[in-house]
Amino acid sequence: MTRPSPNGQHPAIFLDRDGTLMRDVDYCGDPRYVEVFPGVPQALRRLKEAGFKLVVITNQSGIGRGYFTEAQYREVESELARQIGNTMIDATYFCPDQPGTKSRRRKPSPEMVLEAARDLDLDLPRSLFIGDKAIDIECGHKAGIGTILVQTGYGSRELHCEPDRVARDLPEAAAIILEHRQ
Repeated sequence: MTRPSPNGQHPAIFLDRDGTLMRDVDYCGDPRYVEVFPGVPQALRRLKEAGFKLVVITNQSGIGRGYFTEAQYREVESELARQIGNTMIDATYFCPDQPGTKSRRRKPSPEMVLEAARDLDLDLPRSLFIGDKAIDIECGHKAGIGTILVQTGYGSRELHCEPDRVARDLPEAAAIILEHRQ
């Protein structure tokens, strides 16, 4: 089991949502379209049991573009939680800003990761970011944490990023983390 650091901080696994935990359906504003990838609930449970905090970090420009409301986003978030287990995710941070707008929080900015670290008292040096896009990997690097690119979602097409590791999917990423944890 991964224990808190001497100062009481816990390591975290930061997770992108669309394309990493669930199928990316382009601007998901309807809970009927939430489809969690196979093995995700079990992988998250293994990470949680190992002592990691699980934090979703997601850009949701569909809100800023007017495709869906924040309330609809919350409905999708609730359905995701229902499908993976209501107690799996410790916190979710989202940014509704559109690409190309001046945004402090939109990935690849590390701001949502740093905000979560402050809010949840997380041990960033022992944390990792898992995502399917180059912006997820860049966000993790900017936050000073390890990264794993999953090949679900856009991951198989992301050829111009430099993750620390590559995994077929979240269950394989969890296996890598649990095999190599300190």
